[in-house]
Amino acid sequence: MAKVLRVGFIGCGGIATGKHLPAQARLQDEGRVELVAFCDLKIERAQAAAEKYGAPGAQVTADYTEVIARDDIDVIHVLTENVGHAPISIAAMRAGKHVMCEKPMAKTYQEALEMCKVAKETGKKLTIGYQTRFDKENLYLKQICDEGMLGDIYYARCVYTRRRGLPTWGVFTDKEKQGGGPLIDIATHELDRTLWYMNNYEPDRVLGVTFQKLNYANSANSSGPWNPDEMDVEDSAFAIIKMKNGATIMLECSWCLNFNVPNASVLCGTKAGADRMENKIRLNVDHGQTLMDIECKPDKYSINLVKDLNWDRRTQYWGKDLEAETFYRAIVEDKDPVVLPEQAAVVSRILEGIYISAQTGKEYIFE
Repeated sequence: MAKVLRVGFIGCGGIATGKHLPAQARLQDEGRVELVAFCDLKIERAQAAAEKYGAPGAQVTADYTEVIARDDIDVIHVLTENVGHAPISIAAMRAGKHVMCEKPMAKTYQEALEMCKVAKETGKKLTIGYQTRFDKENLYLKQICDEGMLGDIYYARCVYTRRRGLPTWGVFTDKEKQGGGPLIDIATHELDRTLWYMNNYEPDRVLGVTFQKLNYANSANSSGPWNPDEMDVEDSAFAIIKMKNGATIMLECSWCLNFNVPNASVLCGTKAGADRMENKIRLNVDHGQTLMDIECKPDKYSINLVKDLNWDRRTQYWGKDLEAETFYRAIVEDKDPVVLPEQAAVVSRILEGIYISAQTGKEYIFE
């Protein structure tokens, strides 16, 4: 019988209640985990999470060190503001816990490197919450790349733009606590997946720009009005990323931008190209000297990761549920998680390079 993992949560805000807790609750219903500790600086949020998702007698606290100090907890989910990701994850691993840390991995690249170092020293599993890898379209696109259908991928474009979708809750607009705006918040997903598709984690240089142009009172916004005086992060960012092998990535992101086109991943290889727009994947190929566009419709029976897991959940359970499933199995079966910390650290490295380039107005070269 597989080990029942005892899980604690540090941070019980929106990302916990919208993603981690519902996914872990399904594992708890199957008798594979127990949700035994809930921590949040706002104690009422921890209490509400424990009442809805917790095992009987679950701990509720505002002090994360109390959760980390427990000898009977196997896994910690670090779901705090970005500034807390590295110190809490490091403390948890040194206390003998496996860690699922929300994205981005850390506020700085040096913090991300330290997290990787401690994971190796302690032998604990560390993964980062890039759950969009686990959507069926993205898994299928990765499979296409791994099978060599595109050939050598030398150009990519990743777009994650919101026309007016600045988050007005939490501390998203606080640079000190978050490290930045949409670049570190949402573009991090697109960049993670693009590097993963390409299997290319060696950046050479980057040229980036950031803007804060639509930060004014009474601006239309899907999440309601915000106070411009409390926003010290960018509202949009753009970059050209050149990898050591010459491959080039164009990155576009925004919370607020007068631009309204579908978010997309575009991959161009020597054999074929592919793009993902919204929930559709399209291949463009040269078949017998005829140019063809082929729309792909992946399901759970066409995706190797799901078949390998013999994962029989209903088809609407992807993303957060498959992320939870694979991390659980990585721990109990002593396998690598799908999202490796070394991969996530490269994402942090590139994001930091974009911010430095934008600040200096110069190309940033990675040492």
